[in-house]
Amino acid sequence: MYAIVNISGKQFKVTKDQQIYAPKMAADVDASVEFDEVLLAEDNGTVSVGAPLLAGAKVLAKVLAHVKGDKVIVFKKKRRKGYKKKNGHRQQYTKIQIEGITL
Repeated sequence: MYAIVNISGKQFKVTKDQQIYAPKMAADVDASVEFDEVLLAEDNGTVSVGAPLLAGAKVLAKVLAHVKGDKVIVFKKKRRKGYKKKNGHRQQYTKIQIEGITL
């Protein structure tokens, strides 16, 4: 059984007991969260497609941690002008574990 769910504007294909990194959410660690924007669900070979969402379908998850992604270096330079600028960025994510999918 799997589902395609919209979490903070991004779509994820999720199954039970799967861990994913979603965009940062305002939820405490060990809190339970519920996503009701389910776009598609598959159960024992039967695929249900929403138009645009499936009515009554929910995905339950548990927040495991708030983490940062890998560092991305942004380097700008203009040759022969003495202009160099180096900047770094680390995106923040929320690690969640899917507890169950209800249709």
